[in-house]
Amino acid sequence: MIDPPTPMIAVSGVRKRLDGVDVLGDVDLEIARGELVALSGPSGSGKTLLLKAIIGLIEPDSGSIRIDGRETVGVAPAAREAATRRIGMLFQRSALFDSMPVWENVVFRSLAEGSLDRSSGFEAAVEKIAAVGLAPETAALYPADLSGGMQKRAALARAIADDPEILLLDEPTAGLDPIMSNVINDLIRETASRLDATVLLVTSDMAGARRTTDRFAMMHAGSVVWQGPTDSIGDSGNAFVDRFVHRRADGPVGTLADTVGSDELPETRAT
Repeated sequence: MIDPPTPMIAVSGVRKRLDGVDVLGDVDLEIARGELVALSGPSGSGKTLLLKAIIGLIEPDSGSIRIDGRETVGVAPAAREAATRRIGMLFQRSALFDSMPVWENVVFRSLAEGSLDRSSGFEAAVEKIAAVGLAPETAALYPADLSGGMQKRAALARAIADDPEILLLDEPTAGLDPIMSNVINDLIRETASRLDATVLLVTSDMAGARRTTDRFAMMHAGSVVWQGPTDSIGDSGNAFVDRFVHRRADGPVGTLADTVGSDELPETRAT
């Protein structure tokens, strides 16, 4: 028997409690190598926290997070760094450093570690800036000089600066007009294809999710409550997905415990 391929990202039973609240509760999610997955859900459902756990910015209270088969929870910092270094992340609201020009933002990690000097760092940054469709002159500008769409592109250039195998993208089209949102979504798909990268995309942009991703996962109250092909989200049969996708004012709200009984929890996978 041939063993199944090792998932690029494997989250199993991950829990995190903050200020007495279970913000992540038994999260299970697997993403195959080269797959593009959208992660959606209401505000406060744990999406960004899950990204931070995967990249190692927070430590789960329990559970397992494996990157290409390598455990990152409860291991020595050097072992976690070796695994998570394969990840590039675009943070919500871009999170560019206002005091640095764009090129320094893009190659910030390499400059901080000393793997690039300023001259070679500038050249590397201009290359990545061009890869996301920005003019070379953008390198010398500061984040405050950029439009919202340009900031998103600069943040994506930083995320791909080290040619990562995994991209974690947190609301990359938030606050953008529909045309620029399409530009960014197309750029994400093109970049993932060029790098042969695995992508986990947190988004509230359902049109963008359909345009960009292969699979869709829905979070609610700290858990993944549904997974399935992105092209099936319009008729998922899941109340949480249905309300979110169709923007319905009526339907399940609050936490899972508030809205359904313990024996009525929605299925975690499409059938």
